[in-house]
Amino acid sequence: MQEQEKPNAAAHVFDSWIKKWDLTRDGSPIVTPGSFLLPVRINNVAAMLKIAQDEHEIRGCELMAWWNGDGAAQVLARSDNAIVMERAEGTQSLMQMALHGFDDEASRIACGTIACLHAHAARSTRLPTLVPLQMWFQELGTAAQENRLLAKSDAAARHLLAKPQDLTILHGDIHHDNILDFGQRGWLAIDPKGLLGERGFDYANLIVNPDLPTVTDPVRFDRQVRVIAQAAQLDPRRLLYWVLAFAGLSAVWFEQDGAIQQARQDLTVARLAAQALSINHA
Repeated sequence: MQEQEKPNAAAHVFDSWIKKWDLTRDGSPIVTPGSFLLPVRINNVAAMLKIAQDEHEIRGCELMAWWNGDGAAQVLARSDNAIVMERAEGTQSLMQMALHGFDDEASRIACGTIACLHAHAARSTRLPTLVPLQMWFQELGTAAQENRLLAKSDAAARHLLAKPQDLTILHGDIHHDNILDFGQRGWLAIDPKGLLGERGFDYANLIVNPDLPTVTDPVRFDRQVRVIAQAAQLDPRRLLYWVLAFAGLSAVWFEQDGAIQQARQDLTVARLAAQALSINHA
């Protein structure tokens, strides 16, 4: 979901944190569904102050600190539900790349960042607070009773979750605007949700991304499944199962929020995945 700037929506929520960490305001507040953000400077370094407002964002702040800058933005200060993290000041955008002839390159860059996040999990013994992926898919089962396509998504999810492979700590919300250009530090992730599950889930998010206008293009869909499966060393068929499962779940969430157009878009992606699996199965 895109962030929206609302300068007056969080006028005083940052004050105590600015004082605590001796920050300098360096831009206008940004309000997202689960957090308040403010561009700041800390010790003259460009940074972003983030104040989490729900359990998902609070868990994400903990995970950001746990990654310690390995594939994700470096957390410079953390306390309770707030963090100060380094700010992306690079000029490139994966979304713009995907829309202007460099879709394959954008996907490969994103896959590299995801792999870095997953590798950090393999090297660490201490775990942050996480939510099992199974819990996220519970809502899909209820909705699947009234929709044949969602029933296929639910069946795919049950198939995957019954025998998960390559368990790791997941970002949980990978898309083209959650991996940013940090200049010399490279492409780094922000805004995780903190899940525990099969690594393929994080890659499926790239194909389902509801903010990408070309996401329902069948030609683009088939190509990106191949590109991402190769870059991530995934079984293409299993990746398609994850796309089918998550596209259905995302459609349910959008419908609950009244975002009917986005829900329909996700259902189209689910249908493309189901069709590809049928062809592959034939």
